Amino acid sequence: MTPFIAEIIGTMFLITLGGGVVANVVLKGTKGNNSGWIVITTGWALAVYIGVVIAAPYSGAHLNPAVTIALAVAGKFSWELVPIYILGEFIGAMLGATLVWLVYKKHFDETEDAGLKRAVFCTDPAIRSLLSNFVSEIVGTFFLVFAIFYFTGASFDINESKTAIGLGSIGAIPVAFLVWSIGLSLGGTTGYAINPARDLGPRIMHSILPIKNKANSDWGYALIPVIGPIIGGVLAAVLHTFLA
Repeated sequence: MTPFIAEIIGTMFLITLGGGVVANVVLKGTKGNNSGWIVITTGWALAVYIGVVIAAPYSGAHLNPAVTIALAVAGKFSWELVPIYILGEFIGAMLGATLVWLVYKKHFDETEDAGLKRAVFCTDPAIRSLLSNFVSEIVGTFFLVFAIFYFTGASFDINESKTAIGLGSIGAIPVAFLVWSIGLSLGGTTGYAINPARDLGPRIMHSILPIKNKANSDWGYALIPVIGPIIGGVLAAVLHTFLA
């Protein structure tokens, strides 16, 4: 499996299982309807674990453009590979969002609240304040990326032409717990996108898919969960490099 394909498949699993748990909680008539925030954050943490385990041996399991860019800023990943990794992450996210829609199609049809339907695909803030929401995404992603540097010892082996971040099924567990912790502690403001592909890819699919009685895709907010995570990741990379 090439790193590009690994990023597609790993991110697809991440978004299918992550978006799937949101669908199970918020859509009408599901077995998990109204089961709450603990279920959502746990589902996303497990989704991260599974995506990382699948992709790590082949690509290093970035699954997140903010992570890819941060590794490059820190000198631990080749800038030449950044575009292909980000492309793979976005393709995987869009495929994952489409699979969630296919699985929960009947429940989308039964759900009257258009905002809940959109929430399956992308984030929106609990209190809309663009500056505050922006800061939330920066901080959440900073914590994610800064910890990942110390969890994985991420590096780039030019001779191997692939990443080597030392993650297997056991090594992925701390990353899953990290995402779970961020969701529980910092995610209540914006829904903790902390990943540009996770938010923008499914948001694009929300705008394209024939979802019954859907709302607009809230493009006025869409840059917050894209730019905020990138800045948070870069700040984490700069601090990590300074402290190294």
